[in-house]
Amino acid sequence: MMTPTGTPETPNRTEASGAPEAPGTGPGARSWLREHSEIGVGLLLLVLGVLVLTDALTMNVDIAQRGPVGPKTVPIVVGIGLLVVAVLLTLDVLRGGRGEAEGGEDIDLAEPSDWRTVLLLAGVFLGNAVLIGPLGFPISGALLFWGSAYALGSRHYDRDPLIAAGLSLVTYFVFNNLLGVPLPGGPLMGVL
Repeated sequence: MMTPTGTPETPNRTEASGAPEAPGTGPGARSWLREHSEIGVGLLLLVLGVLVLTDALTMNVDIAQRGPVGPKTVPIVVGIGLLVVAVLLTLDVLRGGRGEAEGGEDIDLAEPSDWRTVLLLAGVFLGNAVLIGPLGFPISGALLFWGSAYALGSRHYDRDPLIAAGLSLVTYFVFNNLLGVPLPGGPLMGVL
């Protein structure tokens, strides 16, 4: 095969061995994956949609609990929505669509990700999941709110715990008493 300049074309060869590159493993494949990285988001949405639909369709619902709109309706709608968005996003990316880079005035795109904050927040959420049973929501929620504020940079040690405790108690009362969604009270169950 000839190139546009009339010289014979040579196959792609690796630097060390001189052997041709395997299809899909060269710099071109990495470049294509980098340019189409949003497909990973579409794949994640597809997996979530399948999980939500599977869970909704296998949900055991007592016939007496059903009304005009049963407990399966919203998860099925959400699952179908996730699947539709996954397909539309993937088609858009394959047709050349790209997400616009973040352009906020207070964001430096050259800076690396702040993994410390991400890991602190993940630890706070996992700690809440572990402590909500034995301590109850009022205490674990206060720790969740205070820990989240600390992870995001607040260093008001006198004010933050009080605000966190207030938010936790208000949330507990709204869910438990007004909405009828029982939350674990823990050792404060008799007090509240």
